[in-house]
Amino acid sequence: MPFALTAATRTELGKRVKNVRNAGKLPAVVYGHGTEPKALVLGVSEFQKLYRTAGSSSLIDLAIDGATTVKVLIQEVQVNHLTLRPQHVDLRQINMKEELEVEVPLAFKGDAPAVKEMAGTLMKAYDAVLVKCLPADLPHEITIDLGVLVGFDDVVTVADLKLPAGVTVLLDPTVSLVSVSAPLTEDQLKKMEEEGAGDVTAVKTEAEEKKAEEEAKKAEETAAAEAAK
Repeated sequence: MPFALTAATRTELGKRVKNVRNAGKLPAVVYGHGTEPKALVLGVSEFQKLYRTAGSSSLIDLAIDGATTVKVLIQEVQVNHLTLRPQHVDLRQINMKEELEVEVPLAFKGDAPAVKEMAGTLMKAYDAVLVKCLPADLPHEITIDLGVLVGFDDVVTVADLKLPAGVTVLLDPTVSLVSVSAPLTEDQLKKMEEEGAGDVTAVKTEAEEKKAEEEAKKAEETAAAEAAK
């Protein structure tokens, strides 16, 4: 399905970009090979609605100041960690004659018999894969039929993907994407308890500390990026 987005040239730059957000608008920038970066203003609700359906793997017709549209991809969306509202958007202008590399999400469809009938656990090694193709061949998503996972020995690899013509996945064909693990036996559960694998408090605390460090680092990077714009 075609996606479209309208934008206006932005004159508020640097620290003054906060004026754009205070006015209920979304600051953005568009750039690409052979083109000069251009500061833009987007409608917040229009962009959010588009992003929910287009994601980062669909070509978008971008009209700037009512001019002829150009093809872009959503390259990066900076989000306010408190409100979860977008704060800034990077758009990459695409040359339709040049191959590009884009991460395309995997869409898992159906039910795995090994999960539904044998109480196994679905193991997803990847949620998206990096592909290479011409822009016109870029798929919005790549579908994986979970119905082929009948037993615990079954696996879906890169080689099993049904890809559109002209699309190549930049991973080894033997790489496993999704499989089903067998449920733990009573002996395995007992052994885990005896080895102290149940010390959940310590594990949880360590995980929370790591998450806090990552969020702090990301916040610093976002602040630095905003200061540079």
